[in-house]
Amino acid sequence: MGITVRELLDMPHLQLRAHSGTEGLDRQVSWTHTSDLPDPWQWVSSGELLMTNGMSFPKSADDQQHLLEELDRVGVSALAIGEEMYCPKLTQRFRATSERLALPVLWIRYPMPFVAISRAVAEATQLEQSQRLMRTERIYDTLRHTAGSELSRSYIAEALTKQLRCPIYVCDRATGEAYHPDGPHPGDDVPEAVRAASAGALTAGARSVRTGAGRELLVGEVPTHDDAVLAAIPGASTGLDGVLLQHAATVIALELSQTHLALAHARRAGAELTSQLIDGRLEQRAARRQLVTMGLEPTRVVFVSATCGEPNRLRELHISLWRRRIPHITTVRSDVAHAVVPESDDAIEALLAVLGDTARVGRSRVLQTVRRSVEAAKEAAWALGTAQRTGDPVVRYGDAVAWSGVGSIGDAEAMVERWVGPLVDHDAENRTELVATLEAFLAHQRSWQRTADAMNLHRQTVLYRVRKIEELTGAQLSETGDIAQLWFALRARDLLGGSR
Repeated sequence: MGITVRELLDMPHLQLRAHSGTEGLDRQVSWTHTSDLPDPWQWVSSGELLMTNGMSFPKSADDQQHLLEELDRVGVSALAIGEEMYCPKLTQRFRATSERLALPVLWIRYPMPFVAISRAVAEATQLEQSQRLMRTERIYDTLRHTAGSELSRSYIAEALTKQLRCPIYVCDRATGEAYHPDGPHPGDDVPEAVRAASAGALTAGARSVRTGAGRELLVGEVPTHDDAVLAAIPGASTGLDGVLLQHAATVIALELSQTHLALAHARRAGAELTSQLIDGRLEQRAARRQLVTMGLEPTRVVFVSATCGEPNRLRELHISLWRRRIPHITTVRSDVAHAVVPESDDAIEALLAVLGDTARVGRSRVLQTVRRSVEAAKEAAWALGTAQRTGDPVVRYGDAVAWSGVGSIGDAEAMVERWVGPLVDHDAENRTELVATLEAFLAHQRSWQRTADAMNLHRQTVLYRVRKIEELTGAQLSETGDIAQLWFALRARDLLGGSR
């Protein structure tokens, strides 16, 4: 059997006395919690006796009233304050609030150690602690008896919901939505509360918050998985507290680790397939069969190349796409993610959401056949280069480049061959630097001296090289039209990766 606040008061050796809230003396005490932290209601659970020396106790009447209301909201059985310690004077409003809420406030006589009260509660609740131990054992037992064949669902959360007799959810820390694409999914009032509770570090136990519908929600960390939290909606008779929730979170962490391990295996297989498609190293029938198995019908998919300012997002791209139900295969090369995804706008929107505000995405035309995979990969890379130069989040291959009107690889290759090709050939045959000199000359507003300084050359050398550029290309670097053509050709060469 448990113990009530009244029974604690009746124990002579504890020397407790009531300050206020005596109408609530029959509240059950399941455990004790000692804290001098601000906002202590974030760290205690229903049925606990909160003991404090008052070091962070508020002084104003408004704040003292708020403290009691929050403690009552999370179900604290009583508040016990050490006498002659650090607690400021308790206000009349504090006393009135305690009476109104029937929330007992007790004085702990100095120098009575808090541990003596904790021991008394523990001895009185041995049966309950035995039951807690059995519930904890059953929590870990769910790992042996729960088997799910689909990664998209948290079977452990479903099992814990039955075991703990209250709804249990694995939620994304940032959005508050279900972490697994197939759930279980929390109600509409839960995500906002999860986001509010997860705004700070959930250092221990569980944080208690209220949902928009007025339901209590316990939110705790999932060990080793910073992007996931565990959320529970305790009932009046479930006896769920922060300790049990921590055990549940540990079991969830094991399930998530197994899920991520399986996803990593699938990513490696997908990365190999993606690389083979990009390099044209795969027999077409075999490649098509693998793509279809992964939900990627060639007539309805595109290649994408993407980058962003946070490389870790690229490395976790496969998990984010899985959570959004986007079929995919991906590989990352030199901080650029290359992927095959459905041609739908949903897939592109998911990429942008995953990669954030700095995302730049290039999209090819529809693949149509595996035979076109090498070409489609080049189209995506071309479109990404355009996006990086123009600052557009997404560029689809075939859209004209705003600064040149060039919309395809063929157009770009023709432009580069006409204007830059002769310089590239001359550099290769004679070990000169005509292309680099042209870049520097245009970048420094056709100033001979500034170009010479930038390249660490004599001014006469720059003059000679510019004359050679004009001779080989037939352009006049004093003519605006010719300057524009050369500049466009150099930019097109950049988009092609400098291959010519």
